[in-house]
Amino acid sequence: MVEFAPLSVPLQRRLQTASVVQWVFSFLCLAQCCTAVFIALFFTRFWLVSALYAAWWFIDREKPRKGARRIHAMRNSVIWRYMRDYFPVTLVKTAELDPRQNYLMGFHPHGVLAVGAFLNFCTEASGFSTIFPGITPHLMMLSLWFRFPFFRDYLMSAGLVSSDKESASYVLQKPEGGNMLAIIVGGAQEALDARPGSYTLLLKNRKGFVRLAIEHGTPLVPIFSFGENDLFEQVRNPKGSWLRKLQHRLQQIMGISLPLFHARGIFQYSFGLVPYRRPICTVVGKPIPVQRKHRPSEEEVDEVHQKYLNELCKLFEEHKAKYNIPEDRHLEFI
Repeated sequence: MVEFAPLSVPLQRRLQTASVVQWVFSFLCLAQCCTAVFIALFFTRFWLVSALYAAWWFIDREKPRKGARRIHAMRNSVIWRYMRDYFPVTLVKTAELDPRQNYLMGFHPHGVLAVGAFLNFCTEASGFSTIFPGITPHLMMLSLWFRFPFFRDYLMSAGLVSSDKESASYVLQKPEGGNMLAIIVGGAQEALDARPGSYTLLLKNRKGFVRLAIEHGTPLVPIFSFGENDLFEQVRNPKGSWLRKLQHRLQQIMGISLPLFHARGIFQYSFGLVPYRRPICTVVGKPIPVQRKHRPSEEEVDEVHQKYLNELCKLFEEHKAKYNIPEDRHLEFI
């Protein structure tokens, strides 16, 4: 039985839904649409637009690795405030961050579409600059997405940067401090385990971000986004199943995972690709001091990595009761 939305829904809620729908579309289809437009323009009288853009693209090709090109009007758009209120999304600070330092933040969990990471670090909807004055956030995204014309500029305008070591080093090397680099550590693969009630994090052997922090002497900050996994249902894909094997294979080929997710629709609540209206609360933990060393040993990396796991667990345990997580539920690292 399909449950339809009532006709008397207030305009405010309709605008909230519209803002989320455009974002889901952007996440799933905008890159492909931008590429189609770029190619199609070559076969029209407006071919010069694509030709000039291609030249600009070549000149600007390194920008995603050089801190991107944020546009404050984009980050402060009213669209993101409507999107924030749809769930709603809240950003919680547990410790002060010194704007004279750079920080490397690990964001967990990925969720299906990383809604919390985007709204908190790529927009000002949750008030990041007010909560952490003097800190400029950057969020890493797969380098693949910066290869799409026009779409790359849309990503960079929000402060997204390419997910490679050169890009990370550029952000973390700011001599006067004040930069924050957020990495969704579990990545696309973790999205395959994103479903309501799941607290499984792909983190046990993910140590590259720790090594990066040691090489730059950058404090590590754990972040847990409560509610991130509750936004979508996902087709059952246990490890060893044909679907999971296919998803892993496609990820190896394309670099992105393809979780088969579903939630509600635009005008009904029974099925569709629009996320559920469920709250997300992103809690930023305390900085973990890291001593700088140019070439850390495996033992040194393991030691800091274990500290990070302990602090992340502590953050989760201290706050889980506030977000209705049962006392017997704990983080699981794989």
